[in-house]
Amino acid sequence: MSHVPLPHPAGLSPACTCAAVAPTARGSEPNGAAGRLGPTHALILLIAFLGLGCSLFLAGTELQTVFALLGGCGAIGAATLTAAGGGRRLMTVLVEMAVRSGAGK
Repeated sequence: MSHVPLPHPAGLSPACTCAAVAPTARGSEPNGAAGRLGPTHALILLIAFLGLGCSLFLAGTELQTVFALLGGCGAIGAATLTAAGGGRRLMTVLVEMAVRSGAGK
């Protein structure tokens, strides 16, 4: 993944630049790595999805509706992570597949 520096306005300077340079608690990774999805985050999301699905089913929601809701949430989350991660090519392929499947090709 490439990290392209963004231009800053000439007249304004940040109040403190130490946060962007200081290492994290692990000591070896810069602060930019803190925004990535790690295995712990993935496990938390998996548990949240399983808990949401179980609670919807126990509340009396039809199983078909539960799968549709969880699939929609997963698709929105994947699209958000792809867009935020700079995966424009992957996003283009996914949108193209969705359009083609909607057109029946």
